[in-house]
Amino acid sequence: MSFSNYGKLCTEVYDLTKKIGQSLNGDVEYYREKLKPCKGRILEAMVGSGRVIIPLLESGLTVDGVDYSPQMLASCRKRCEERGLTPVLYEANLQELSLPHKYEAIIIPGGSFLLIERREESLQVLHRLYEHLEPGGQLILDLFLPDNNYNSSEFGRWGGSATHHLPNGDIITMESKTVEADLFFSQYRVSLLKYEKWRNGVLIQTELQRFALRWYGVEEFKYILESIGFSDIVVSADFEDGKKPTSGNQTFVYRATKV
Repeated sequence: MSFSNYGKLCTEVYDLTKKIGQSLNGDVEYYREKLKPCKGRILEAMVGSGRVIIPLLESGLTVDGVDYSPQMLASCRKRCEERGLTPVLYEANLQELSLPHKYEAIIIPGGSFLLIERREESLQVLHRLYEHLEPGGQLILDLFLPDNNYNSSEFGRWGGSATHHLPNGDIITMESKTVEADLFFSQYRVSLLKYEKWRNGVLIQTELQRFALRWYGVEEFKYILESIGFSDIVVSADFEDGKKPTSGNQTFVYRATKV
């Protein structure tokens, strides 16, 4: 059994469930539209296996990608090569980000920023992203609030099983259990995800993934961006400009400018 934040089995499931160009409530279309005026380089942080970067590249934009997971980057690179695309992809920890370019825009789609487990680490990441923007450059990212229907009696128990069928006939099953949680004060939850890969009824591989979410209030995150130095911060709901957040079930989209 292996233990990894984003290992091989997790990446296989991710590729299967997060298809290239698959839009989550309109996010791909939103990012493509907002980035259309860009003439310089764009960076997708936490790029994953290419769901968003590939349609952006295919629309003619110059987009680099960065992720700390070598498995995700390998999948992204393979998917790009299959389409004749050759983006610059970096393996790096965002807290220590030091790339050779400044960017006209940096994006973090899919709520991925919430995967930064510690609050002080998320602040370090925002500082590094700020430094990698050109003057006048924009940071665009989206956040969400998790489902608060958490049953404390389920703490530490495996549940929430799912089954994924791979093209070669293999099956990956997945279960999860919450191992840490403070929903309202510290605003975080940590789960373990257990992946098991089966071939012809025989278990051939097992993997554990630590999956942490740390979330932020709508106004709280705006103040955080201001404390980093961003200005002209616009918050919209559900990838619709001018739509103000009114519900915890919405996606919150932030656009912030480096002075």
